[in-house]
Amino acid sequence: MNLDINVGYFALMVTRQPELLRQAEAMGYRCIWTAEAYGSDAATPLAAIAAQTTKLEIGSGIFQMPARTPAMTAMTAATLDDLTGGRFRLGLGLSGPQVVEGWHGIPYGKPLTRTREYVSIVRKILAREEPVVHEGVEYQIPYRGEGATGLGKPLKLIGSAHPDIPIYLAAIGPKNVALTAEIADGWLPIFWSPERAPDAYREPLENGFAASGEEKKADRFDIVPTVTVVVTDDLEAARAQIRPQLALYIGGMGAKGKNFYNDLTVRYGFEEAAETIQDRYLSGDRNGAAAAVPDELIDEVALIGPKERIAERLARWTNSSVSTIAVAAMDPEAYQVMAELVL
Repeated sequence: MNLDINVGYFALMVTRQPELLRQAEAMGYRCIWTAEAYGSDAATPLAAIAAQTTKLEIGSGIFQMPARTPAMTAMTAATLDDLTGGRFRLGLGLSGPQVVEGWHGIPYGKPLTRTREYVSIVRKILAREEPVVHEGVEYQIPYRGEGATGLGKPLKLIGSAHPDIPIYLAAIGPKNVALTAEIADGWLPIFWSPERAPDAYREPLENGFAASGEEKKADRFDIVPTVTVVVTDDLEAARAQIRPQLALYIGGMGAKGKNFYNDLTVRYGFEEAAETIQDRYLSGDRNGAAAAVPDELIDEVALIGPKERIAERLARWTNSSVSTIAVAAMDPEAYQVMAELVL
């Protein structure tokens, strides 16, 4: 099993801790992932991290597809990969309607169609086999729609690019997971429960692998869940750290009836808790929403406790279909403990 690090929205803070980056590299961590929502972008900190390391790979976990044209993403990927000598992994995601329409100011559109077209265009650009032409529902290259000058022409990426830059997708819903298994090289799931996720996602993954036409796609497909790790003897204090984040996603990351994280919690069997968390969060009672997050859910999607307890519970992960764990932690000790247990 591989170990990665996911610094999420705190990438800028990590870029100012070169010692942490050197330690991660020395301990054998594979890749460090950064995220973006409506604060720091994910690309710029990756360049700073890469400049302070020599072996540690860098990954966008994730670039928001609605925030960038496929061409801009391909250019960024090719640039980061070239600057790092082939150390870049491209993670993509759609985000949700509230961010897409409320922040980026564009229609949410057809998410599955957008994802399929987006990945196809990025791969065409990186391949550099010919000038890029795409006739789709979400994207038309060259553009000839309303307001076009008619002067656009197919272009090919200037310079070199590695066509095999691995592409990962962040996906939650069954149809999106199936699409991920079909067209991507890896998957960035959130809130992975070793007890429940394999059953919840088995059919979408199998359908996606079959649709890919690649006989052994499952063997090389990299499943990289982000796992919060808290090393402590105080389980209640650890759970208290995690509750607000789970409450935010389950309760506040989306409107009623349009929250993918809430839907996942329901699929995991926590339907009553998911409803309570969302109702409280949307009514402004964030503390109440956090209090409603079940201990059982926290214990399943995170690794908390003393090293011995983490080691015991880690076996559930190593025995599942997960190929890589992306550790999310505020305390450097957590990275050391996970390296000792896994690498």
